[in-house]
Amino acid sequence: MKNYLFISFLFLLISCSSDSDNASLDSSETGQGGSLARFTILNNYLYTVDQSNLNVYSLINPENPTQVNTVNIGFDIETLFNYKEYLYIGSRNGMYIYGIQNPEVPNYISDVQHFTACDPVIANDTHAFVTLHSNTFCGNNINVLEIYDITNIVQPVLISTRNLAQPKGLALFNNYLIVCDDEVKIFDITDPENSILVNSINRNAFDVIVRGNLLILIGESGLYQYQLDQNNIENIEHVSTIFI
Repeated sequence: MKNYLFISFLFLLISCSSDSDNASLDSSETGQGGSLARFTILNNYLYTVDQSNLNVYSLINPENPTQVNTVNIGFDIETLFNYKEYLYIGSRNGMYIYGIQNPEVPNYISDVQHFTACDPVIANDTHAFVTLHSNTFCGNNINVLEIYDITNIVQPVLISTRNLAQPKGLALFNNYLIVCDDEVKIFDITDPENSILVNSINRNAFDVIVRGNLLILIGESGLYQYQLDQNNIENIEHVSTIFI
């Protein structure tokens, strides 16, 4: 657990330090973790999850962070992802969506339930993407990619299910979904109901961040950076490796 927390923190530092080089990013965003992260920073607030709660900390005075709220979500909470004014929370039993229009008082919007499995989740304006994977902790033998239509945020609709080997972390790059599976797989999701595998990276990784054109993979042995080409997804250039 200590190693994973270190890796999550390292991801957040890397993404924060690169903000100034990505003018196209939302100006309200101050940090980004991977899809397996258990915390996220937005503006002047830090959001974290433990096994059952969503915790809110004010960073208005950064030298003295203050916990301002705790919201009970359920149980077996695993991951936390922020997109605009929503928090997407993954648990072993489902996905929960909370609104943070009032940043100190997250409010329940909706949820979807699934078979018991480990559950990272990310989202964009119209769809949420969930990987369910089996391991010794999650108690099931399910390995799939699920795609939900969240056009109506209060009623997510499952529109696609795709069997994979053992998918974990995932990220979005334009109309492409990048999934850490038995290798890093890249799907064209122009039509989210019919995703198409278009490329892969022969790398064993369990989480991923995309910042502008920079792809950051994290695996058991280290952190790997790649340059992506917006005009040609087949053009992927390895930039560097940091062994951990």
